[in-house]
Order: sequence, then C-alpha cells, then structure tokens
Amino acid sequence: MTAAMRLSAVAWAAKTRREIRDVGAADGSVLVVPVGSIEQHGHHLPVSTDTLLADAVAHRGAERAADDVPILVTPPVWSGFSPHHLSLGGTISLELDDLLDALADVADTALENGFDGLCFVNGHGGNAAAINNAVSIVGKSHPDVEVAGLTYFQLAEPFVDEIRESETGGMSHGGEFETSLMLHLHPELVRMEDADAEYLDEPYDRGTKDLLVGGPLATYRPFEEYSDTGAIGDPKLANAEKGEKLLDRLTDELADVFRNVSEQAR
Repeated sequence: MTAAMRLSAVAWAAKTRREIRDVGAADGSVLVVPVGSIEQHGHHLPVSTDTLLADAVAHRGAERAADDVPILVTPPVWSGFSPHHLSLGGTISLELDDLLDALADVADTALENGFDGLCFVNGHGGNAAAINNAVSIVGKSHPDVEVAGLTYFQLAEPFVDEIRESETGGMSHGGEFETSLMLHLHPELVRMEDADAEYLDEPYDRGTKDLLVGGPLATYRPFEEYSDTGAIGDPKLANAEKGEKLLDRLTDELADVFRNVSEQAR
C-alpha cells in the first residue's frame, strides 16, 4: 500500500464499506481508477514508476477536486500491457485482453457502490489504447454512468515547455519528466548516479518523438532497439523542483477533469 493510499482522505482503501457507499450515493459522485505498470525504467528508476506516478497524480487531483466532487480513488491496477519491455527484465505484463477484462471487472464491481461517474487515470503509454477501449467497454455496460479515461502525462502538453530543459526526445521513458516527478515524490527510490539514457531516435517521421510529442504512426520493436539501458530521454536534467512544478500543474488539470466528469454525471 502506498503512502498516498494510507494518508489520502479520498482513498477507497482507507474507507469502510459504509463510507464508500455513502460517497457513491452522493449526487455527481466520481470513482477514479489509477492504472500503471510494472516494467523496467532503466538503471535509475524502480519498475513501479508508472504505477507510483499514476497513483500519486490521481490522489492529488482527487484531493483538489474533493470540495466540489464526491470522489474516491481505488488502489491502482499495477500491471499493464508491456510486452516491448520484457526482454530487458524486471517487467510483469498482462495480455491485452486480460488487462481489458481486469479493468472491466474492477469497474463493474466498484460501480455497484452507486457511483455516477468513473475515470481511469493511466500512467503507462503502452496502456493508452487499452484505456480508450476500456472506456467504451465499461460505458456500454453501464449506460447510466459517465465513463472517461486519460493518460495523465498528456495533460502536461499545454505547459510543459515552461518547465522542461531538454530538447524533443528528452522527456521519454525514464527521462526528464518521469525522473523529476520521482525525485519529488519518491527520492529514496531514484539512483541518479545510474541515470544513463539516450534521446529517443524514432526512425519514422510520423512516429512518436517524445512522451509529449506524439505522431499518427504506431510501431513495435523491442525496447533495447531504442536504448541500451532501457531508459530514453535526459534524466540528468531532472530535479525535484521540476517534479513539484509538474505535479502541481498536472493535479490542477486533473482536478478540472474530475469536476467535468461529475457535472456530466449529475
């Protein structure tokens, strides 16, 4: 159980069954499901990075919205779809159909507590398509529930250039963005002396160039074809101050999403 789950006033895991049902019964109530992964992040970040960050951002965003929205955050779904990382070790991956089934089961059972809205908050790029599909699957099964989903780091696109120092390609897997957030939230888990990475070098002009610079073309290759260490980007430019700024702006954006979901659910 993470520190966010233990301490957050919006943590499902810290509530009794009666408290959960009371929140769910309130008008415009929103259920938040963080979704992460267990996968290698180079030599300097733990394999739980995506899960830890999705969980933290979801809780902080929910706390900021809690004055306006009856809201709870479930424990994170900790394993995602990460076949491209398996060959480097340290990764636990679900098959895509199993991940979709798991997300649907979590939603189906949690929604029995009366929530009007649900939002998946994803922290792993490889889960993004699955999250979109899960929104449709759950939405079809629960037509009276407002169902939404997003990948949290995409919320940084409007403001990230105010914070980043790296060029395009420096905020990728285990790069300046994720390492800064981890230095702010979990510095004891970051090994900056081992923060070796290289900039993303995507051969397709229309492929993804950065964590926050996407492209229309999807490709697949084992991760070692991108990086010897398993990390991509410029983690040497990361620091806790950047992480604090990123988290503050991200949680403002996410709190606004939760308010919008609640409004649509009423």
